[in-house]
Amino acid sequence: MVLESLVQDRLGHAAFGTFTALFNWTLIVASVSDLGTTQLTTKRVAATPEFLTEYFPTLLPLKGWLSVLFLLVMVGSGWLLGYHGHTLTLLTLTGASLLVTQYTQFLRGTLQAHQRFNTDAMLSVLEKALLLVLVLALIPVGITLDRYVGARAVAVLFTFVVLYGLVTRLYGRVRYKLRWDHASSLLRASLPLALITLVYGLNERVDMLMLERLASPSEAGYYAAAYRWVDVLMMYLWTVLPLFFAKFAYATGKPKEQQELLWFGQRVVTVPLLFMCAFVLFRGEVLFWQFTHSTAAELEQMTRSLKILFVNVLVHAFFAIYSTLLTSTNHEKPVSWLVAGSIGLNVLLNVFLLPRYGAVAAALNTLLCVVFVSGGYLWLVSRRTGVIIPWGTIGRLLLAFGLLCGVFWGLQQLLNHWLLEAIGAGLAFIAILFGTGIVRVAELKALRR
Repeated sequence: MVLESLVQDRLGHAAFGTFTALFNWTLIVASVSDLGTTQLTTKRVAATPEFLTEYFPTLLPLKGWLSVLFLLVMVGSGWLLGYHGHTLTLLTLTGASLLVTQYTQFLRGTLQAHQRFNTDAMLSVLEKALLLVLVLALIPVGITLDRYVGARAVAVLFTFVVLYGLVTRLYGRVRYKLRWDHASSLLRASLPLALITLVYGLNERVDMLMLERLASPSEAGYYAAAYRWVDVLMMYLWTVLPLFFAKFAYATGKPKEQQELLWFGQRVVTVPLLFMCAFVLFRGEVLFWQFTHSTAAELEQMTRSLKILFVNVLVHAFFAIYSTLLTSTNHEKPVSWLVAGSIGLNVLLNVFLLPRYGAVAAALNTLLCVVFVSGGYLWLVSRRTGVIIPWGTIGRLLLAFGLLCGVFWGLQQLLNHWLLEAIGAGLAFIAILFGTGIVRVAELKALRR
């Protein structure tokens, strides 16, 4: 997060916007190249350890050939999108690095399946730490786009070599033997996972690519700077929601139990994000403190995009848990179709609005699509699950958010200092949560027992 902001500030918004577009296109294509084999392998090895011995001689060369194939697809499709010359070379190097990263994640799946989580965590940190060292080393001589892409490639390749040596040492050297019967059965089993990954990958990544192609690299850079903070905050959702996924799945066929979980989860998921969304709506500009080389107009464009995107986060805070309920109770197909519909809507809006309004239009289009998808979640839950939507709780949460925004506005007029405003609003928010009945003293006492 901090590293990318530093790099963007030194490279400039246009150069970083170009890199962001290239990187997101490689992510979209790479999401297909894996074909779901990483998730399938982790699941199978955890359940049946002998799967590793039987299928790895086929899996390792299969993934290697798939990586080469999709690298060619990536470069060819990039050429069709209009990337030529040196930019196409950067796309090739970025794509190759990402595919090596994907192969690394595949090998790390064996460590996870054998419960070697500490080793896996150390390897995860290794690549990031090495990239940080390389970027810091580049500061005295100057960070350029070529050097940054090269540094990423070096960090990825070094991590892969270390991991491959470690896996060989732990489990022995695997002799490659591509068996087509094993390969076909693996691909048939993993394809549904690949399709889901592709749908969600497109939904998250297509905006930056279209911005760079239809508007300008600078607009893509502004949007990337804003969206980076969205990624950070959304990590809370991706940490908490899997816990409810498991609980909803365990309660399949028990609507009353699922309803209790939903009513509890609505508050757990939403409350922490309300404060951050309100802070960004009133003081979002302070999050761009690293951009010392940006003009006032550029900072204003990034801040405007950020605020619109955080309304998008606010919608997710209220309704993402309904997607979790649906996907955990065998309603993956309608959810996937709903997300696919939002992708189509997003692309259509982008085509018409991005050339004229740039990053702000991308943020607004994302918000409109999230509202569309969230409405679909509510409709599916009410029609297919038998779970009652907690409208009363949602109303109280909206009231609490409105009161919090009122406090932020008042403190901004009175103090005009973002840190003091945040502290004062945080204390007031605690009182608001109790006053609106979102948090009850009796519940806190029950948790202490």
